[in-house]
Amino acid sequence: MTRPRLFFVDNLRTVMIVLVIMVHLSVTYGGEGSWFYKEGRTDTLTTVLLTFHNAVNQSFFMGLLFLLSAYLAVGSYDHKGPGRFLKDRFLRLGVPLLFYEFIIHPLQAYPLIQAGAIDVEGSFPELLVHYYTSFHIGSGPLWFVETLLIFTLVYAGIRVLGKSPAISEPKRSRPPGLGTILALGIVLGILTFLARLYWPIGWAFGPLNLQLCFFVQYVAMLIVGVHACRGDWLTNLSKTTGRRCLIVAVVLITVILPALFVLGGALQGDVPKFMGGWHWQAFAYAMWEQLLGLVMMAGLIVLFRERFNRPGRLAKEAAASSYTAYIIHTPILIVCTLAARDVPMYALLKFALAVLVLAPMSFALGAAIRRAPLARRIL
Repeated sequence: MTRPRLFFVDNLRTVMIVLVIMVHLSVTYGGEGSWFYKEGRTDTLTTVLLTFHNAVNQSFFMGLLFLLSAYLAVGSYDHKGPGRFLKDRFLRLGVPLLFYEFIIHPLQAYPLIQAGAIDVEGSFPELLVHYYTSFHIGSGPLWFVETLLIFTLVYAGIRVLGKSPAISEPKRSRPPGLGTILALGIVLGILTFLARLYWPIGWAFGPLNLQLCFFVQYVAMLIVGVHACRGDWLTNLSKTTGRRCLIVAVVLITVILPALFVLGGALQGDVPKFMGGWHWQAFAYAMWEQLLGLVMMAGLIVLFRERFNRPGRLAKEAAASSYTAYIIHTPILIVCTLAARDVPMYALLKFALAVLVLAPMSFALGAAIRRAPLARRIL
């Protein structure tokens, strides 16, 4: 028996991809974070607001994408079995990963070099030779696709070794309430703080481009996504729990985070203490991040299920193109923000206009690419 399509899941994924684009543009125009191009012309207000924006989104958007991806993978495995499941996953994840790694990523360095946005020794062909003769995978945003591919292999291996049969009907179990969600947030906060003693924010495992400082939540959400599918949690999470989670999220965003920034010295530039190490700021930030992340995920799931569970034409098109938009948005952002870098405009306004133009552009080009003959089976 095939489960009915959950349109709110499609809509949630679309919004999360838009937030990914917004965060990368936010870093471009003054927010804290890592990105290929930073314009550099900013002021304190812009930096504070865009950093605030990035901190809030980072707490939940990728974790929610992992949760939804795992949720959908379970049903896919049940329906297809291990052989077809792995074949389809390698096609959908592996081919775009390799295409980005060996075509898009090296070529998008050219406009950055030409604009003087990055300094390199030697010519562009010499840079390409060095690039293709060194081992790396999962460059740029494709670390997410790489991680999903690893999860695919691990999950399929567990199912095969455990001889788990295909299950067409979810075994409903009671979804977590606010207390359970907050308890898990505290556990993840402690584990995240401990992880960042060794892997502070900004550090990445080079060959695979994995920022391990965030992976406590990501791994947890992959596991939660599997259990959410088995227990049918997404459709049964109570409205009361969702509403309470959003109330907690508002308090964490509007009261706790500003207080943490002020008391921790972030406004005076003492940001490194939040990134990791034996600092109370690092512990408080990790705890805030994980608590907000979990309540935001639960709250948004209920909100979208109750309010945005319709398959409108534009929503369906955006959802179908969201994966492609994620893959191609990096070169679009690089080329367009470089082209507009000499436009004299206040950074916050420039950020807002860039979001309004480049997010729809990424989805529109994604829709066009997705319809290409060779891309239809993959994207």
